Amino acid sequence: MSEETFDLIVIGAGPGGYVAAIRGAQLGMKVAVVEKRGSLGGVCLNEGCIPSKALLDSSELYHLALHRFAGHGIEVQPPTLNLSRMMARKEDVVKKLTDGIAYLFKKNGITSFLGTATMLSPENGTHRVEVKGEQNAVISGKKVIIATGSDAVQLPSLPFDGEGVVSAREALSFTSLPEHLLVVGGGYIGLELGSVWLRLGAKVTVVELLPRLVAGSDGQVAEALLRSLKKQGMQFMLGAKVAGVEKKEGRLAARIEGEEETQEILCDKVLVAVGRRPLTGGLNLEGLGVAMDGSRIKVDADYATNVAGIYAIGDLIAGPMLAHKAMEEGAVCVERMQGEPSQVDYGCIPGVCYTWPEAASVGKTEEALKEEGIAYKVGKFNFMANGRAKCMDETEGFVKLLTEEKGGRLLGVHILGPRASDMIAEAVTVMSFGGSGEDIALTVHGHPTLSEAMKEAALDLDKRAIHG
Repeated sequence: MSEETFDLIVIGAGPGGYVAAIRGAQLGMKVAVVEKRGSLGGVCLNEGCIPSKALLDSSELYHLALHRFAGHGIEVQPPTLNLSRMMARKEDVVKKLTDGIAYLFKKNGITSFLGTATMLSPENGTHRVEVKGEQNAVISGKKVIIATGSDAVQLPSLPFDGEGVVSAREALSFTSLPEHLLVVGGGYIGLELGSVWLRLGAKVTVVELLPRLVAGSDGQVAEALLRSLKKQGMQFMLGAKVAGVEKKEGRLAARIEGEEETQEILCDKVLVAVGRRPLTGGLNLEGLGVAMDGSRIKVDADYATNVAGIYAIGDLIAGPMLAHKAMEEGAVCVERMQGEPSQVDYGCIPGVCYTWPEAASVGKTEEALKEEGIAYKVGKFNFMANGRAKCMDETEGFVKLLTEEKGGRLLGVHILGPRASDMIAEAVTVMSFGGSGEDIALTVHGHPTLSEAMKEAALDLDKRAIHG
């Protein structure tokens, strides 16, 4: 085996890993990345964030052509679904972005190793990583960042078989339209992929153990999103669970246990989307004595583990499993290695559910403020009264601001509506600088824009909304 020494070895080329690698190279470090997948970008680019959004956009266009174009005075023949072409477009989007990361690695002089990584015992204070792949190698590094991400949680009663009972990975690549898709889990992933197949013509039923959707989100947003998805035709069984699935008459019979009754539902596919688990197997963490907190790796403010020179970021450590969180941690981790006082503001990490309408939030929910006994004010504005939303024929939803009762500091923002994923950035910026609702109210917003709803909600904090 050949052996080469680097300043930094990054294990995993997902959002956290590739950002850490590029930032390290920018800061003058000699960087190596070990990735077991044939393409860079991790789950996010290959089978998560990017392909799901590509299909969400394609399916939304199909739905608009089928149901909404006529209302805009656009008369077309009823569209037909070419699923293979839609999937090919998705794959093309993915390939262009993963190739883009490969280009960035080349541009920044980063060395890539294809294969699985196992950390060996250090020698002379230097960490060693064994790579097993097409070309086996042992590489040495002064520091190692573990960024191996996460995988879908498998339920004991619903083991994945890759055909009938599937994870998001397979649900992004169905070769035919399922007549009935059963989604287990009412979180972001389940609702987004359920929306894709619902728009394309499948019957979709969501089974959620809790009595509400998107646990941890603002209650008003969750309730309004439920009403909207029901109106679109998505069916829900809340406070219920899927106890098991068996084949029956060429289909799948799912046994649903509710609070009061048990029933059987026939479907074609079962998508299990109940969460994700950190991927730490095969790394030899136990052998090296890396401290764990349950399934997560323990780290300090520098993202350092208890073993000198070994760091961890992203889905492997505490906090929400979000690509943008991992990306920030990757950059900050490397910068702190170099003595920079960088940090991630964990109170200002947005969350987005890319259904339509979209749901986006940052900061505290109203429920959390009540539980913590914090006095607050609420400002709210409905898109129904927003001029641009009217022009777009997208008037469903609202913007909701939460501020301190005294002082007015912005504590949380929750949006349900068109392009909420883009609008939430303004709220994140204001909160990151410790701004107030009044700061948003005093900011000039272009007209007509969806962002005016943010200004109106800020004005509503003091009952000054002009159009509400």
